Amino acid sequence: MRKTHYIPITADVPGAANDANCALIRRTIRTALAAEGLTAPCEVDVLLTDDDGIHEINRELRQVDRPTDVLSFPEFELTPGQLPGPEDADPGTGLIPLGDMVLSMERVAAQAREYGHSKRRELSYLVTHSVLHLLGYDHLDEGPMKAQMRAREEAIMALLGLER
Repeated sequence: MRKTHYIPITADVPGAANDANCALIRRTIRTALAAEGLTAPCEVDVLLTDDDGIHEINRELRQVDRPTDVLSFPEFELTPGQLPGPEDADPGTGLIPLGDMVLSMERVAAQAREYGHSKRRELSYLVTHSVLHLLGYDHLDEGPMKAQMRAREEAIMALLGLER
């Protein structure tokens, strides 16, 4: 059985999957999983795209006709604090397939400017946000679930040294 997470990163836009971005994405995913108590070896697949690419995926898979910053496609229907176990691992790889995330690198740059922080912080924040979705967190309401997710995001960002 594997002892580490497997995090393949692909890009359909030139330069997006550079060494710095890939290292930050992997570090963020590993930190978020550890912060949530998930130490079993997992797989998270990441696609870096642009606004057109994420718009197309959003339209095809979610019937939402607009671009967004990040999409998360969890493998399991979890609730916050509920974690997949070894029985959920793929027998061939020994990895728990948590799901897929898609990030618009155009939105990363635009939102970094909008919020007045670095692209590095914005990318890490969106990756953290997506990992939490893969683990069952949601923010569709304006109440306790959203507050719980935001608190976890900020705690993980602090662990990464990228707090506000």
